[in-house]
Amino acid sequence: MSPRLRFAPSPNGYLHLGHALSALVTWDAAQKLGGIAHLRIEDIDLNRCKPEFTQAIFEDLHWLGLTWPEPVLFQSERLDLYAEAANRLRDMDLLYPCFCTRADVAEKSTGTDPDGAPLYPGTCRHLSNAERITRLERGDPVQFRLDTEAAMARTGMLTYTVIGPTILDRPMVRYARPERWGDVVLQRKDTPTSYHLSVVVDDAAQGITHVTRGKDLEAATDIHVLLQMLLSTSTVCYHFHRLVKDDAGEKLSKSKGSPSLRDLRSQGWTPDDVRRALGF
Repeated sequence: MSPRLRFAPSPNGYLHLGHALSALVTWDAAQKLGGIAHLRIEDIDLNRCKPEFTQAIFEDLHWLGLTWPEPVLFQSERLDLYAEAANRLRDMDLLYPCFCTRADVAEKSTGTDPDGAPLYPGTCRHLSNAERITRLERGDPVQFRLDTEAAMARTGMLTYTVIGPTILDRPMVRYARPERWGDVVLQRKDTPTSYHLSVVVDDAAQGITHVTRGKDLEAATDIHVLLQMLLSTSTVCYHFHRLVKDDAGEKLSKSKGSPSLRDLRSQGWTPDDVRRALGF
């Protein structure tokens, strides 16, 4: 099978130069490897994802000269498959209900995860079955977390393959450290999945062989490798590219209002200008 890669933006805002870099790295890697680049729409956040942003993603990528196989995979159409994967973990006794709020976690946490968020202290992991059932039947807001310690006891030591700094370099082996994330949420209160769970299920379904992602997502690979082993899916090779930063040295982001590709286009930028600005 030829190499398969994917670019998977979330339609919760307009694409900016950081997204353009990630997309171009993916398509460039696919070309060099003699493979295919797929487009995936990660729209599980039904409150923030909008159809107009999805359409803008298609327009912006076509403007950059990129094409992809049809049909495009939409995560919002696959919620039952994510729930099925979660149930497999539940059958292994690796998923438990958590009733804690963000304030509860922040109050009791004694550390931070690789993203700098308060590390979950495992409060609800110690609830009795009777209390869990009572709270579930009462309808308390609930999310489901992975018992990471029990999961790692099942899989043992984990490694993954990294290719870099270019996609054609010799692969290197790294050790995964899921324990630094604590018990991550795999099913959120508002949807039967999470980024971690859905991305692993989808990579397996699409036969993805190489994942290109920004260095800000490098640590998340720990959880993805763990889930790949638990769900018996194929492992992939990873390539972590640089981030595009603003004049203050901060990573571009939608939430900070970083100029979008549409903004740049309205200012007269061409696709070649974007490529030159990003080093292509």
